[in-house]
Amino acid sequence: MQKLNLPPIACKITEIEGKTFVFDILRKKNVRLTPEEWVRQHLVHLLINQFSFSKNLIKLEGGLQYESLEKRSDIVVYDREVKPYFLIECKAPEVAVSKKTVAQASRYNKVLKAPFMAVSNGLKTYCFEMNFETGDSLQMQGFPPLP
Repeated sequence: MQKLNLPPIACKITEIEGKTFVFDILRKKNVRLTPEEWVRQHLVHLLINQFSFSKNLIKLEGGLQYESLEKRSDIVVYDREVKPYFLIECKAPEVAVSKKTVAQASRYNKVLKAPFMAVSNGLKTYCFEMNFETGDSLQMQGFPPLP
C-alpha cells in the first residue's frame, strides 16, 4: 500500500484466497484492504493512539439517510453523550481532496450535525469546525480536542 502523510501503524495484514485483508481493531474482524480502507485504518489508529479518542466512541461505516438515499459515513467519533462530534470522510490516496469531496462530507454532516468534520485521502487532511446556525465552516489547523 502507498505511504501516507499520516503516522505509520502497526496492523495485521493477511492474504485470504488471493485477496488482502487488514484486521480492523474496532470491528474486530478482517476487512478487505482497499486504498480507502488503508486511509481509514491510519486515521482510526491516529485518533486512538495520538489523540486518545475512545475506541468505544468511534463508529466506522455507519448508515445514514440523506434526501431519501442510503449513505455510509466513513468515521464518526461520538462525544460522551453519544452525539456525533467529529465526522471524517476518507478517500483513496489517488482521489484529490477537493470542493466536491468536502461538499460530500458536508451533506452527510447536515444529517449528523457533528461540530467538527474532516476529509482525508491520507496525503492531505482538512479539518473544519462547523457552525450550523450560520451555515459557515472554519478550516482548522488540526484535529479537534477531545470532547
